[in-house]
Amino acid sequence: MYWEVILARILFAFLCLLLLPEFAIAGSFENLGLTGTERGIYTVLIFIIAYGFVMTEEFTHLRKSKPVILAAGIIWAHAAVLATEAGVSTDALHEAFEYNLKEYAELMLFLLVAMTYINSMSERNVFEALRSWLVRKQFGYRQLFIITGVITFFLSAVADNLTAALLVGAVVLAVGGNNEKFVSIGFVNLVIAANAGGAFCPFGDITTLMVWQAGYAEFFDFFKLFIPSVVNYAVPAAVMYFAVPDEQPLATNEEAVQLKPGALQICGMFLLTICTAVSFKQMLHLPPFMGMMVGLSALMLYGYYLKVKHAPPGEHGFDIFEKVKEAEWDTLLFFFGVVFAVGGLGYIGYLELLSGAMYEGLGATTANILVGLISAIVDNIPVMFAVLNMGVDMDLYQWLLVTLTAGVGGSLLSVGSAAGVALMGQSDGKYTFFSHLKWTPAIAAGYAGSIVVHYMING
Repeated sequence: MYWEVILARILFAFLCLLLLPEFAIAGSFENLGLTGTERGIYTVLIFIIAYGFVMTEEFTHLRKSKPVILAAGIIWAHAAVLATEAGVSTDALHEAFEYNLKEYAELMLFLLVAMTYINSMSERNVFEALRSWLVRKQFGYRQLFIITGVITFFLSAVADNLTAALLVGAVVLAVGGNNEKFVSIGFVNLVIAANAGGAFCPFGDITTLMVWQAGYAEFFDFFKLFIPSVVNYAVPAAVMYFAVPDEQPLATNEEAVQLKPGALQICGMFLLTICTAVSFKQMLHLPPFMGMMVGLSALMLYGYYLKVKHAPPGEHGFDIFEKVKEAEWDTLLFFFGVVFAVGGLGYIGYLELLSGAMYEGLGATTANILVGLISAIVDNIPVMFAVLNMGVDMDLYQWLLVTLTAGVGGSLLSVGSAAGVALMGQSDGKYTFFSHLKWTPAIAAGYAGSIVVHYMING
């Protein structure tokens, strides 16, 4: 039942890249301007085919990183041939390639540290203890609807929105598994909350992190989006609240989950690591990933202490490299493929087409609102990376606007964000594309409301 959506997303991506009028825009390096060549068009088709496999991952079970990495290699091979035919020097080609490598390396190391901390807290039973506490409190369905939504909203500001949605989704399933209506509407609520919460903090979403690391906004600038993000979540949540069953879930005899040694200390270290990353960026003018790596080294040393002092008899105890191994490598490698595939298309000249049609043709405000609508169909990572590499000249208000819309636009459809896709898989059929689509008008009202509030506060 998702094939109509999948075909629409593939067609939309094709139209965006091929059927736009051509304009020129200055970038960090000169692109080839060879979008009309047969080889150039071939690279676009390769990207579309690869992205088609990404969107059908739920059916094919082919990890999304595999096709985009292959596409990235093919696109850059053709870009290199085009550069040679155009008489471009090898140094210029390497400059364009290494720009993408630098962008990826900084974001990959940053995300790897964050994922390692999240995995460490999970292994120390931090999230399981929270789930157990909520289950044992015997809240009513409407109370749980509010509590889980608020927790997801704030949790996604420090963890990524996918992790937040999955962790709290386990709570919704644990207490409401026998009530299909509650699970369905509760999962819609989690998707909206996760995407909205990730929009106002650089740590909450990869797209927000990309804007921060690119230097278009400072760390504390993003908190200007807090109230618009609250509006984006609160409007649809208020509408859905009255559809939540006004009932009490079945009682449970689940015992309390105990935190493992060092659990709270690791939580505190994660907050200090965030402060270190911000300090490296704001005070030392160094990339924030360096501050995150310092935090990772602290976790490694503390992990050694836990291993020596608190390892159970006969077991190895806390192993930091196990937590690194358990990072979401598929996501990190998918991000590699996206950065280099989109970067290769940009080097050939296709981002000029997109930039000219959207930002020069429609204006920044309309274009940035459109970015949010596109991110409901196409994953927001390639969309935001494309915007960042268009060389668009925008002020802080507009950069915050596109950060907001790209972050929350994915809530419009269940397939518009990683959180929605993951929860569809977790729900055992209780949360579907169409059960989410039923609430799209309310979500769209929150989307429009957040943009209006952003204008009133920050415009």
